[in-house]
Amino acid sequence: MAFSTKATILGDPHSYQIHPEIKKYTLKDLGFTETKAGNYSLERSLDPNSPYGAGYKFKMMVSKDLDGFRMSVTTGNGLKKMDIFKSPDTQGSVEQYQFLINNLINREVLKRVD
Repeated sequence: MAFSTKATILGDPHSYQIHPEIKKYTLKDLGFTETKAGNYSLERSLDPNSPYGAGYKFKMMVSKDLDGFRMSVTTGNGLKKMDIFKSPDTQGSVEQYQFLINNLINREVLKRVD
């Protein structure tokens, strides 16, 4: 999957883009790891009870040039994209997702565009 300048999570009414002031050290501070290709990758559990739970996962990758990214919410094994917004049973995962997104916005990694 190629990097893009704008992304939306399945079911999320908002779209996001890379913040113009993004910094590599901020990505590392937030837990992004550098891949062999030089890109920055983040995977976080959206399980409200345990960070090691196998419920849903938030995945994000930023290009090494910091000019493109991709993100998704997947099943615990990371193979299938999921819409956590459509079921009341996943409300805890939605709250975890919103916390992660707000943290990325506050740290100037992402910018909300509507």
